[in-house]
Amino acid sequence: MEDIIGRHAEIQEFERFYSSGKPEFIAVYGRRRVGKTYLINSLYDEQYAFSTTGIIEGTKDEELTAFHTSLKLYGYKGRKPRTWMSAFEALRQLLESKKVHGKRMVVFIDELPCLATPRSGLVKALDFFWNSWGCKQKELFLIVCGSATSWIIRNIIDNRGGLHNRITHEKHLLPFTLKETREFLHQSGFTWPDINILQTYMALGGIPYYLGMLNKDQSLTDNIDALFFSGEKPLTKEYSRLYKSIFKESEKYEAVIKALSSNKKGYTRKELAEKLKVENNGHFGNILEDLVNCDFIREYNTISKKVRTNSSIYQLVDFYSIFYHTFAAKKQSDAHYWAHTLNTPAQNNWYGHAFERVAMAHIPQILSALGIDRILTQYCSWRSNDLTGGAQIDLVISRADNMINLCEAKYSASEYSLTKDESMKLLHRMELFQTATATRKGIFITLITTHGLAKNMWHDTANSVVTMADLFQ
Repeated sequence: MEDIIGRHAEIQEFERFYSSGKPEFIAVYGRRRVGKTYLINSLYDEQYAFSTTGIIEGTKDEELTAFHTSLKLYGYKGRKPRTWMSAFEALRQLLESKKVHGKRMVVFIDELPCLATPRSGLVKALDFFWNSWGCKQKELFLIVCGSATSWIIRNIIDNRGGLHNRITHEKHLLPFTLKETREFLHQSGFTWPDINILQTYMALGGIPYYLGMLNKDQSLTDNIDALFFSGEKPLTKEYSRLYKSIFKESEKYEAVIKALSSNKKGYTRKELAEKLKVENNGHFGNILEDLVNCDFIREYNTISKKVRTNSSIYQLVDFYSIFYHTFAAKKQSDAHYWAHTLNTPAQNNWYGHAFERVAMAHIPQILSALGIDRILTQYCSWRSNDLTGGAQIDLVISRADNMINLCEAKYSASEYSLTKDESMKLLHRMELFQTATATRKGIFITLITTHGLAKNMWHDTANSVVTMADLFQ
């Protein structure tokens, strides 16, 4: 097994699945480029009884040809199957010939959604393969994987036909945390301080494929220019490829992403449909659900005295897509745009907003830093629609000990200093929240900063402080 950076919890889970002594049917999904294939190959490459991968935008005949080619690589001697029923029958025959009592047979089908071309019968064939044979084979360790996360969820995990409740385990592979990102970069020879790693995360997110494109012999500034603004601009070109590789009618999905990139607070479904001038129907709902499932956007409900239908808010949370639309989509002609705009309002505003997203992506670390990770907590966001001020709090932590933490994220290159105006805003926002929610719980104001809070006459406004170092835990 190759040395794998991060993914410690996931590896332990797969080791437990592997040693279960039962037939296993595991569905792995997650954002494209997040490292799903790399993880599975690193764990099992030398143990495969069979592995194959779907072809993006392949025809049924092309997919069957590729499947047959893989069968031959693992020793199958038969003819090319013409249907998926016969393809999985060929796979059964191949596995029967390799079967050794008590020895795991690892089968990996990557990019499974690509195999399911229109009216292909792929899902029914997989259903028959598992239910008629696979589920009886204690040696079988079947892993299916795909970046089209919603397809995997709808057709495999939540299947209402023959595969209903047949998945033994599902694994949602998430982007790296800050800690894992630091581990990845340090193991790759980077000597950057944590503030540079945080800034890298703000632009690229914890996506191993993008992190692997960084050059350790260049500064972060030079890397961003090279990846987005000069030469081949690989991460500018990546954008349309990313969505096209996952979604049919990708332009509809990209339109949602673009609309959400224009408003950091997000939109309700009704507001978003009106902005895009589309029907707020089931098809539009599926598009939003797909983007949520693929980790590009999040759906959250706000706390209120009144329960409103369709009050969920959709917010763009994919760091790479946010950076692309904020800067790279504007087709900058300056090959050194990032270097030439250091410390400008545009960059500083982006740092502030991106740091808020980083905090939202590290809630377990925040709970631990506050010492409440063993207390039952619920977290959500709050947006004032009824009161003047238009206040929003991205992270509200409601605790079983009858307290609430209202969290405010502030990015700074040094210790953050609260001013009188900012202190008054925080206190006013707390009052608005109390009025709007009618909560009877006690309220703490929590400040999340990079280097901590400088002591001055206003620092006591914050009851607790979480730092960048805490987020790296």
